[in-house]
Amino acid sequence: MDYKLIALDIDGTLTNSKKEITPRTRYALLEAQAQGKRLILASGRHPIGVYPIARDLRMDNYGGYIMSFNGGKIIDCTTNRTIVTKLFPREYLPDIISVLQGSNITAITWDDKRIFANTTVNDYTYVEKDVLKTEMVVVEDFVSKIKFDINKILLAGEPDELDEYQKIFSERYDGLLEVYKSAPYFLELMPFGVSKGSMLPLLLDHLGVSRDELIAFGDHYNDMTMIGYAGMGVAMGNGEAEVKKIANFVCPSNDEDGIAETLHKFVLK
Repeated sequence: MDYKLIALDIDGTLTNSKKEITPRTRYALLEAQAQGKRLILASGRHPIGVYPIARDLRMDNYGGYIMSFNGGKIIDCTTNRTIVTKLFPREYLPDIISVLQGSNITAITWDDKRIFANTTVNDYTYVEKDVLKTEMVVVEDFVSKIKFDINKILLAGEPDELDEYQKIFSERYDGLLEVYKSAPYFLELMPFGVSKGSMLPLLLDHLGVSRDELIAFGDHYNDMTMIGYAGMGVAMGNGEAEVKKIANFVCPSNDEDGIAETLHKFVLK
């Protein structure tokens, strides 16, 4: 198969355990673009945490795309134009914050440039700040402060406690929100119907490319819909067992140039 699009999760997939793109992986992705392939960075991150990687991979020159917020916002790297955006229903915020009362979990969201967090700040809250390298504003009244459009709510906390709240929110918002983990310490609350796998068809229709011409790489639960949708879904060697089960191929880990190995095997000429 002549794969035309390469979709890449970032954390745990494109970047290694040091949050870096290895030289071999970077070169393979640049070579793929030089051969006419286009890249899609599909991440739960805010766009400001994706743009530096897109620029490093020269996606603005080669016509790549950013799918931030797990597909909730799709951006053309060449024009910086937003093609699709799906907004989080803010009317659910009072109930979400009420349910979290008494927990040790941080509720997080973003405007165009800043992180907003409620006062239950924990160590995992700063993981998001370190990734985005931007200002974090801690607010007493989270509900009244968030008057702007948002794409998702991120909950940060201890994995075991997040597992409990994943069950609570999955039942409480069944058919209303998407609820899934993107890391052991991050729980995503997304608009209903928004996932990497559900939003990719919109982009592929826009580009006139079939799913059979898409190869996608991921490692965690929020990558499963994307891996299942792609013509070839690739799970990283460091990925979750459930992700590996549904993948067409399991490649070496993110610390072993798994993406580069796979591109040389199936994509690069």
